[in-house]
Amino acid sequence: MAGGQDLLPSEQPLRLLDETGRRVSGAELPFPDTDRLLAAYASLVIGRRVNDQAGALVRQGRLAVYPSSHGQEACQTGAALALADGDWLFPTYRDTAAIVARGVDPVEVLTLLKGDWHAGYDPYAYRVAPQATPLATQLLHAVGVAHAARLRGEDTVVMALCGDGATSEGDFHEALNFAAVFAAPVVFFVQNNEYAISVPLSRQTAAPSLAHKGVGYGVPGHRVDGNDTAAVLSVLDRAVAAARSGEGPQLVEAHTYRMQAHTNADDATRYRSDDEVDPWVARDPLLRMEAYLRRRRVLTKARQAEITERAEAVAAAMREGLARDTDPEPADLFAHVFSAPTPQLAEQAAVLADELSREGH
Repeated sequence: MAGGQDLLPSEQPLRLLDETGRRVSGAELPFPDTDRLLAAYASLVIGRRVNDQAGALVRQGRLAVYPSSHGQEACQTGAALALADGDWLFPTYRDTAAIVARGVDPVEVLTLLKGDWHAGYDPYAYRVAPQATPLATQLLHAVGVAHAARLRGEDTVVMALCGDGATSEGDFHEALNFAAVFAAPVVFFVQNNEYAISVPLSRQTAAPSLAHKGVGYGVPGHRVDGNDTAAVLSVLDRAVAAARSGEGPQLVEAHTYRMQAHTNADDATRYRSDDEVDPWVARDPLLRMEAYLRRRRVLTKARQAEITERAEAVAAAMREGLARDTDPEPADLFAHVFSAPTPQLAEQAAVLADELSREGH
């Protein structure tokens, strides 16, 4: 167990690149290699294109709702790339770009947000849990998977994503406390984007930072500039390695900003001004990484064109896949609730079947 001082996060969020994409002098973090940063940049571009295309699909009526992660793509990319193939990702409803970076087809990811009853993808095939809409509930599930893996002697780390609003939930307390007591290999990754819908961070906590909350549980806290892709990767690499080596859970807070509304149903102008949003435009994680790679002369015009083409192909597949109308089977509502249907479930299924039959379906 680490001492109290070892649990404290840095006074300021760690970073490797400034807003202009230049390396920060005196940084204490190892710098990711160029190939990895190129892969991260491609993920940023694709993630941004997925966000933009999903927003368009909402306006076309092809998606019921979409919570954009525009401006948070460094966190999304870092969460996916820091994990090994055998690790697990537990996302929230805002983490579509992270799931796509993990290798899941965007059409399958967005099936849930189209209004279907299931997650759209096989969690076991990708080691990505279904997106969680209730705040913080997925943290408990993540700890359970991590604890089970440790009991089985598996070399598995679980990345549990949440936002700043989730840290006010009781499930956040229970997850960190259990994980710490049982040394579960979990990285709790808080994307602090300053707002829980319309509630600002100042109304969420009086703590110096959200990373400081780990102290009360015996969990080391870390702070990182959430718009600095290089720093996010480095901090998460270190946290994943610590969890994997038996040092127990880690808490990482990424300082970022939700550039767009909470969802398409939200009017962000009711609780924040353009003057608050504007400074974050210059901190765009995609432009910051692009500037660094251009300065290093590794992001050539040809390479950038190839990445853009890949992103457009993803967007085209999204448009085609989500434009298809589905013919739902009402009986599916009861098919996967229990491995063996209960009498009550069978009775409900029979009632629905009878109603549909009488209506001529």
